[in-house]
Amino acid sequence: MIAATRAELRKFFTTRLWWGLAIGVALSAVLLTALFTGLAGNQGLPPLDSPNAVSQAYTSGLTFAYLIVLALGIISIGSEYRHQTISSAYLTVPHRVRLFAAKLVATAVMGAIYGVVYVIAALATGIPIITLRGFDPFPADDTVLRSLAMSVLALALWALIGFGLGALIKNQIAALLIGVGVAWIGEQLILLGLAALDLGAVGAYLPGMATVALVQEPLQVEGMPFAFEYLQWWQGALVLAAYALVLAGLGAFRASREDVS
Repeated sequence: MIAATRAELRKFFTTRLWWGLAIGVALSAVLLTALFTGLAGNQGLPPLDSPNAVSQAYTSGLTFAYLIVLALGIISIGSEYRHQTISSAYLTVPHRVRLFAAKLVATAVMGAIYGVVYVIAALATGIPIITLRGFDPFPADDTVLRSLAMSVLALALWALIGFGLGALIKNQIAALLIGVGVAWIGEQLILLGLAALDLGAVGAYLPGMATVALVQEPLQVEGMPFAFEYLQWWQGALVLAAYALVLAGLGAFRASREDVS
């Protein structure tokens, strides 16, 4: 199992894809953190005088970061089918359950690595700006540190969600379009429909909303036409973990049972 996991991790690090996506994750952290900290106290955004506002600043780019990690998870298994390397993987590790367990562990580890990249980039951007604006970049309570830690967990779980989608939808391009499209645009449309029907409590259980609840106390911007409902952070963690475990489990089960030509 350890050798198989090491081999799966080596697959990530021997291509240019991993650092290309890492740059994207870092940029999402830098740009959105800079934007949020620069506008804080204006445009309906809260000033940086509370732990919640600071945690929102650091995690504001996570919405784009988890789309990148979702794509990573899809590509990690989708490329195996696209380039027909899954057959050689089965020959190398004949026990399919062990093989897919190693793939899941490696994918989660990569998601966590991207989470660390995101946190480092967000802190490197946010700390100087928040300090220059006369606020404390690390308020007294544990809200900010918990948000940063949960950001790493969130990206690890989104990587597993991507893996599950890539295994269930074997066409890599279709999986990317469906996965990223639903997570980025589809969920927003669903949320607007639920809010219009006064069913905002249901929308709280969507994966994107669960991610927001996991990493921060949700932001309510003045003038928003709809007020959405959110879970507690630990509830968000459970909901997002459920999505990851169910999709990754189903994808791995299907892939491990099918014939490969």
